[in-house]
Amino acid sequence: MRHRWSILFILLVAASILSVKLFTEASEDPPEEYKVPAEYPPHELGEHVKLGRAIVEQTNVHPLSKDYVGNSLTCSSCHLKAGTDPHAATFIGAAAAYPAWSPREKRVITLEDRVLNCFMRSQNGKRPPLGSKVSTAITAYITWLSMGHMINMNHLKPLGPNHVKPLDIKTDLANSERGAILYTDKCADCHGEEGNGTEEGPPVWGAQSYNAGAGMSQNAKLAAWLKVAMPMDNTGLTDQESLDIAAYINSHERPVFVLEEHLPGADGLGSYGW
Repeated sequence: MRHRWSILFILLVAASILSVKLFTEASEDPPEEYKVPAEYPPHELGEHVKLGRAIVEQTNVHPLSKDYVGNSLTCSSCHLKAGTDPHAATFIGAAAAYPAWSPREKRVITLEDRVLNCFMRSQNGKRPPLGSKVSTAITAYITWLSMGHMINMNHLKPLGPNHVKPLDIKTDLANSERGAILYTDKCADCHGEEGNGTEEGPPVWGAQSYNAGAGMSQNAKLAAWLKVAMPMDNTGLTDQESLDIAAYINSHERPVFVLEEHLPGADGLGSYGW
């Protein structure tokens, strides 16, 4: 009898271990709305999508995009893991929201417009030509990440279905002095005590960071992003901590934004001969 109970106990333990393993593996599988397509498209389109990912990851140094970038940031500086991170400004599903109404531009914009505007603001550079290889490659990559998502053009803002949600906290509660302490404790190892970046993280203020026209220069938007994205792979900031750090980061100088200085000349507005 004792031998039978021993065998039964061993079987129960083994079943429990297997259940935990299966549950863990299942929990690591992202929800359907955050899944990356299993395969690239065939032929030249697939190569173009791959090129788009390379530019997203290496924007400031890639031969095709570096001349349009005015700082040390890449697209992946904000859109983590080349835009595949399910929480931090993911590209997954984003293309389904376009064309979209843009309150900032006061007009309907395309996905291509949205991408090129980031070069002017977040990357403090020049707007690449419409139809250029840089432009079409990045938008092809984002569109590939949106395969399977139902088109639902956004009539309110140029935001995709998985955009970072705003925090439920008033921005006037921000305290940059508390933010300075939190920054030293939680951010400086990767982004530098002076905010000038390290090998682990990009600059968060100064000449090599985003300019004053970027969305991240607004405390509310930066705080919402910090809440879901930082510290990387170990998120856990409270709403108040996120807001305080955002206020501290944005209390420092960064490049001003003058739209005319970031627009291409008449010969660079569109390109079909790349």
